Amino acid sequence: MPYKNRLDLHAHTDNSFDGNHSTTFLCETARENGLRALAFTDHVEMDRFREDSFDRTALQSYFEGIKARSAFRGKLIVCVGVELGQPTYNEAESEALLQRYSYDIVLGSIHNLRGQKDFWFLPFDTFTPEQISAALNEYFEELLRLALWGRCDVLAHLSYPLRFLTGKFGIPARLDDYAELIDAILDVAVKNRLAVEINCSGMRQGCAGYDEQLLRRYRALGGERVTVGSDAHYAAHLGRGLEEGMDLALRCGFHHMTLFQRREAMMVEIV
Repeated sequence: MPYKNRLDLHAHTDNSFDGNHSTTFLCETARENGLRALAFTDHVEMDRFREDSFDRTALQSYFEGIKARSAFRGKLIVCVGVELGQPTYNEAESEALLQRYSYDIVLGSIHNLRGQKDFWFLPFDTFTPEQISAALNEYFEELLRLALWGRCDVLAHLSYPLRFLTGKFGIPARLDDYAELIDAILDVAVKNRLAVEINCSGMRQGCAGYDEQLLRRYRALGGERVTVGSDAHYAAHLGRGLEEGMDLALRCGFHHMTLFQRREAMMVEIV
């Protein structure tokens, strides 16, 4: 169904290593697509913060976001944000970064296990069932540490490794096998007032069933804050899947999305 309040709170500019378009072009595209709000959340991977020059990425992305927010004021709500990858692997630098920049929204993500490559690169088709189970168990343990750290606003794409395990390699997983850990993550998210993201990119990559299971459990535990994001890396992908994400939110018992400005949460009705 068509929605009036379309908020895309996860998008990457060309400041991300895998992004492709400028803040200005993305804002213009967002307006053309009828978005009410857009958050720039470029990758800053904290476990490789200085080694791979993510300190420079953070600086460039922040100031370009500030300029875009000013240029499009009154035309589009521009949220200046960041996607912190693995912040708990480097808490000192993560805390310093959050002190340095006045973000609107901070996404917290786990893209890889400690000392390993991004899940995107893992050859799950060569893993034994025991290795897959161990990897997922470790992933959810890291998510729990992230939730306990609690310095982000949103837990992003909770089903991240599953989009490759299932979406790429067709290997199913049972979230019930990790129910205790998942409940602990979501319970901490509720207590720390962290939003859970409905990541529309993940939904397109075969995680819709996992996402719904996680979202229903979060709601059952008292969760109220959800965000919806396309996770766009190209202007053409802005807003893609938002309607399906909002449909999912309603189906799971949520009637509002959460918009963050200057790290303050505001509830926006799903209409």
